[in-house]
Amino acid sequence: MMFQWLKRYLPRGLYGRAALILILPVITLQLAVSISFVQRYFEDVTEQMTRSVLLDLTYVTDRVNAAPDAPAARAAIADTADALALKVTLPDRPVPQADSRRWYDFSGLVLRRVLRDGLVGLGPILLPDDDRVRLWIETAHGPMSVGFDRQRVSASNPHQLLVLTVLLGLLMTVIAYIYLRNQLRPIERLANASAEYGRGRVVPYSPTGATEVRAAGHAFLDMRARLERQTQARTLMLSGISHDLRTPLTRLKLGLDMLDPEEVAPLARDVADMERLLEAFLDYARGAAEDERAPVDPVALARKVIADAARMGQAVEQGAMVGEGASVQLRPMALRRALENLIGNALRFGDRARLGVQVSPRAVRFSLEDDGPGIPPGARDDAVRPFTRLDPSRNQDEGPGVGLGLAIVADIARSHGGTLRLADSEDLGGLRVDIVLPR
Repeated sequence: MMFQWLKRYLPRGLYGRAALILILPVITLQLAVSISFVQRYFEDVTEQMTRSVLLDLTYVTDRVNAAPDAPAARAAIADTADALALKVTLPDRPVPQADSRRWYDFSGLVLRRVLRDGLVGLGPILLPDDDRVRLWIETAHGPMSVGFDRQRVSASNPHQLLVLTVLLGLLMTVIAYIYLRNQLRPIERLANASAEYGRGRVVPYSPTGATEVRAAGHAFLDMRARLERQTQARTLMLSGISHDLRTPLTRLKLGLDMLDPEEVAPLARDVADMERLLEAFLDYARGAAEDERAPVDPVALARKVIADAARMGQAVEQGAMVGEGASVQLRPMALRRALENLIGNALRFGDRARLGVQVSPRAVRFSLEDDGPGIPPGARDDAVRPFTRLDPSRNQDEGPGVGLGLAIVADIARSHGGTLRLADSEDLGGLRVDIVLPR
């Protein structure tokens, strides 16, 4: 619980998390090695080398202070400065006001600390570059400047280990990333195949990768095959039911045509109701199984549905049409059936209906509004369930019905990987039904 806040800053994708698992240990290892290296190499080695130079500086300073006058002091250091590889000037004015060094010269900090702790009268220390060190010492005969090679107090090429560590870390990270990407790619392909099948699209997929990923891939293929067999079996069963039930209904209609029309009217209505109920059952069970995906312009499809409804005398208005000319992979027959079903339900319970379409880069939204009594929010989940009849507020008792109208539409939306949403119509005051399909 104490690390819940950290989840907001962690990557959500599989590649991002894998990269984090890969890079974090490498960076941690490099930091640990670098800190240990700096502690031992820059501080300990620099301190030891500086103390050896400190002995030479102390010796020269003592000889200068022991001389009776300045000429004698210069003579005393003339023969020792060259032997100690020191460049000594006595006196040397003007004296700088403060130390100087580059901001990234960390070994210079150790150098100044060791010299100031061990040398009395030490003045400013100048570290202009990696080649020279120049400092001033206050003596009995005036300020004395001493210069010497920087390599005497700092190890040469101290950055080599750091550079080598970074380069090797980058190389191993690239190699590990290539290997890791090959291991993650089968998982990504499995996820894509599952997502496409959830949208009603069957894409080619062959299990690859590690043993566990292959096992998951084979399990997915087995599940998909079972679902496909069940769908095919349902379609064949419905074809048989359609043939077996339509034949006796046709015989009944032919037999009724031979009887007295006044006596036959109630029976003829019953037969017509049975045909409508049979069509509703078949539409729900068939769904989009008999319809293949094809490039469709959603706006053109909606306008054609409105035009067909107008020829049938249905009061259907055209709403907002956004995204005309777009091409979307849809099941046109199933989607047309869904829109016609919604229009029929809307005009059954109201007087006006309005159909609109909005095509965006990621989704397609079909919206149908009516001026009927609507559906209460608490009953909308039940309204899309098959064989569910709502209370009389939606006039469910008018005419034959088995509660499959919205269930058929919801099933077609799910076959596209989309969803069906119910809401209140702000313009017409009735029900608003949205079919939202991913692109």
